[in-house]
Amino acid sequence: MKTVKTKLLILGSGPAGCTAAVYAARSNLNPIMIHGTQPGGQLTITTDVENYPGFSNPVMGPDLMESMILQAKNVGCEVIQDSINKIKLDNYPYELISQKNVSYITNSIIIATGASAKWLGLENEAKFRGHGVSACATCDAFFFKNKIVAVVGGGNTAIEEALFLTKFASKVFVIHRRDKLRAEKILQDRAFANDKISFIWNTEIIEINGEHNPNILKNIQIRSILNGQEKKLEIDGLFIAIGHSPNTELFKNVLNLDKEGYLKVSNFVFTNKKGIFAAGDVHDKIFRQAVTAAGFGCMAAIEAEKFLELEV
Repeated sequence: MKTVKTKLLILGSGPAGCTAAVYAARSNLNPIMIHGTQPGGQLTITTDVENYPGFSNPVMGPDLMESMILQAKNVGCEVIQDSINKIKLDNYPYELISQKNVSYITNSIIIATGASAKWLGLENEAKFRGHGVSACATCDAFFFKNKIVAVVGGGNTAIEEALFLTKFASKVFVIHRRDKLRAEKILQDRAFANDKISFIWNTEIIEINGEHNPNILKNIQIRSILNGQEKKLEIDGLFIAIGHSPNTELFKNVLNLDKEGYLKVSNFVFTNKKGIFAAGDVHDKIFRQAVTAAGFGCMAAIEAEKFLELEV
């Protein structure tokens, strides 16, 4: 097994991880940032980003993250395409073992592993993923030109997905369990003004149906929460946008998590283990914005620097 030693290991390369990498590298900590399973984080599956400072015009999420990762590299952070699958925190320095069978020995860790899309958990859902069911309009909208699709959810992600899908699909249904949206007002206004979007309120999906061999989505069964009435909705694509779960499976029984699985922190970024900090959506379930994730990344890097000055 190959062994790599570093003062600071950053897990995740979204806005939190990249910002932490930039600050840490500029402090001569020579950090290593591990990409993980989704290099660039959630923004790589986002379309137009209009609320990140510094851009007078919308910037595509993948382009923004590509720039952030390049910036981290340019200031001296080593970026590695790998995933951590085992973490040993009983002894110090800490040891993390990767999917590529590399042992990383580190004095400090910044956890910026973010969050992942939630699924409905229905029978057939997994079967039709990639065959009509998706959690990423940016990735898959192209395949639904002039077709009928549905989006599940009522937050920013759901409405952003619906608006993006109108560039391709002939019709977009937004299915929501409530009678009003949680999305920002500007997104709501755009959605309500778009002739291609129709809303199905107070409704849940109970079945996903289609053909097999090959798998092709044909319709969904929906049910009114108000009166229990059911009906079939013929669609070609279903996009799930009902929220996210923190990527903290690796840290169960190792670090303190709350009941929803988010890392517990004190003073913004401190976990319960010395020298280990959290940044971004892996602990922040209130703001969950790219700019706040970047802010937490900055704080984590500064605190890591302070810690390392005393420890190493």
